[in-house]
Amino acid sequence: MKEMLTAAKAAKFEIAKLTTDEKNAALNAMADALVAHEAQILAANTLDMEAAKGTVSDVMLDRLKLTAARIAGMAQGIREVAALPDPVGHLLEEYTRGDGLKIRRMSVPMGVIGIIYESRPNVTSDAAALALKSGNACVLRGGKEAFCSANAIVAAMQTGLLQAGLPK
Repeated sequence: MKEMLTAAKAAKFEIAKLTTDEKNAALNAMADALVAHEAQILAANTLDMEAAKGTVSDVMLDRLKLTAARIAGMAQGIREVAALPDPVGHLLEEYTRGDGLKIRRMSVPMGVIGIIYESRPNVTSDAAALALKSGNACVLRGGKEAFCSANAIVAAMQTGLLQAGLPK
């Protein structure tokens, strides 16, 4: 965990200075990589599903289950995030104080965002995409039932990040 946090801290500076076009290219590369790694993701999900049977409810099993259509939906979700306006540098408030000092409040990246979420593998790609779009590095911690699926999704997205010239 310490290595992961150290890597995220180092990456935050590079991610924070990305242009909108660079972030969007990375997001689209992540989406493409998810689709390209569909077989590996589905194989990992099969392991999670087998381990979870009999230990979680049917509703939770349905949330855990991935299909080709769900992976395509995850990729589409990343592409939709890429199409959103860039939140970084957005002027939130501006005013002049009585002494003439101009104050501007702008949206900026936070740095490293830690996200803990339940065993829904699709949240892995959603959270990573939103963090990147907002110029942040992220560390993800999903539920134990989706461990293999989440790792396969992250590995695929990291391939996309590397293809876009960014740190994984």
